[in-house]
Amino acid sequence: MNRKPSLFSRLMTGLIFLFLYAPIFVLIVFSFNDSKSRSVWAGFTLDWYDKLFHDQMILDALYTTLAVSVLASVIATIAGTFAAIGFYNMRKRWRTPLMTVNNIPMVNAEIVTGVSLCLFFVAFFNLWGDFAHWANEAFGLQLPEQLYLGFGTMLIAHITFNIPYVILSIMPKLRQMDKNLVDAAQDLGCTWMQAFWKVVVPEIKPGIVSGALTAFTMSIDDFVISYFTAGSSVSTLAMTIYGMTKKRVSPQINAISALLFGTVLLLLVIINVRESRQERKAMQQRLSLIHI
Repeated sequence: MNRKPSLFSRLMTGLIFLFLYAPIFVLIVFSFNDSKSRSVWAGFTLDWYDKLFHDQMILDALYTTLAVSVLASVIATIAGTFAAIGFYNMRKRWRTPLMTVNNIPMVNAEIVTGVSLCLFFVAFFNLWGDFAHWANEAFGLQLPEQLYLGFGTMLIAHITFNIPYVILSIMPKLRQMDKNLVDAAQDLGCTWMQAFWKVVVPEIKPGIVSGALTAFTMSIDDFVISYFTAGSSVSTLAMTIYGMTKKRVSPQINAISALLFGTVLLLLVIINVRESRQERKAMQQRLSLIHI
């Protein structure tokens, strides 16, 4: 018998949501304020959004954020899909510890991941400098001896922390798939690649889409890892907002934060709607099998 939640539990739930979302609501409201005041409402305006899309620094940061998010989510989805299939086909004694290692970056503090990746890139650049200097002198090559943190290192970092989320999204779909489907397709004349595209991919497609959306969401609002791996040549939206707050809290920050929050919220709604539809579809299939 299901018990209705008590008044106290409802009150506590309401207070928690109020504490979490009231500041965001105030931020969104004051992004339309016709004044630079952060406490006095002077009227409705879209001027801050208009100025936002005419600010070249913010537009450059937006382009960088979208480029990194799209590329990282696509590459991480492809790599994570094949990694998940590889984990699924392993023996349990190997799969269990490897899945534990895969889950560590998701529960690890982002600052630890960011600092460790930064130190890794710096160490690699030092080794590369020595190698490039030797190769240039020994073989007359013109390899660059100095490498710097920038778009490439930030992209690699985003791919690195996105792959575990993709694997985690795809593994449940692989467990639900009948292992005999691939063997049956090969018995009917399909090559391994044909069986992969025509049997495996359609079965795990919902997990792939969910993993890609999750990876994109994680990349688009990341700050800590980007801050440590981007260097001084590029900046994402989150880094630009942080830099603007050091000078003065402008209403443009409210506008850009509201847009960023709306984008992430939209992606989360899409992910939840897809998952609920998949659950209803799976339930209908089970019910149809029961009736048969």
